[in-house]
Amino acid sequence: MSRRTEQHPDPADPRIGAPFFSTWRVGTPERQRQAVEAIGRTWERRPWPTDDLLGYHVYAGHDGDTLLHYSQWRSEQAFEAFVKAHRQERVDEIDTAVPGIERVEIGRYRHYRSAGREGAAAPVPGCVVIVDVRFEGPDEDRQRAWVDAVFEALASEPEARPGGISAHFHLSTDGTRVLNYAEWESAQAHIDALAAPGEGVGSATERWKRVQNWPGLLPSGSVSRYDHVLGLTP
Repeated sequence: MSRRTEQHPDPADPRIGAPFFSTWRVGTPERQRQAVEAIGRTWERRPWPTDDLLGYHVYAGHDGDTLLHYSQWRSEQAFEAFVKAHRQERVDEIDTAVPGIERVEIGRYRHYRSAGREGAAAPVPGCVVIVDVRFEGPDEDRQRAWVDAVFEALASEPEARPGGISAHFHLSTDGTRVLNYAEWESAQAHIDALAAPGEGVGSATERWKRVQNWPGLLPSGSVSRYDHVLGLTP
């Protein structure tokens, strides 16, 4: 059967061949809580659909409106099989409990690179920050090159921003987006990092300016903070 867990996922798990990120809008903090409980009940009363699903996690946006869903699949084929056989009955039950959910989008990604604290064990994340970066037109080489440039900029910083735990970069399969799943000790630590000198998280160095002015980078990206509110595993 499906069971709940408070443990945060490991986006760098090498078994994950097809990570999916999707967003719902539900309207209010109360409806966020209701939807999360409906998801938990719906999954707990059913068998875990397949061994090819390694974990399913839900996050409540600090905007009081959105829910982020992160599912860890071994392959896209396994996800498609789940959609055909099991997804609709779950959607129907959740929508009956919380009518009016807007399912905004679902993104297909591949994990590319991760970075995190070295040495001592990392603390439990108090906040997950999703950085959504968008480019004009598909270009897989550009996706990778931009992420590699971010790592070069991070390595050039004299010292890391306090409160950062890890960063996990994912490339969209359509070649147009990069998603960074970043773990922070707290939302305030992330807010303080954004407010520090320089443009965004990162010092005002030439390498960071290169990242921020990359050819084809669109201004339509976003940065959103979330709390991990539901984890489901076999």
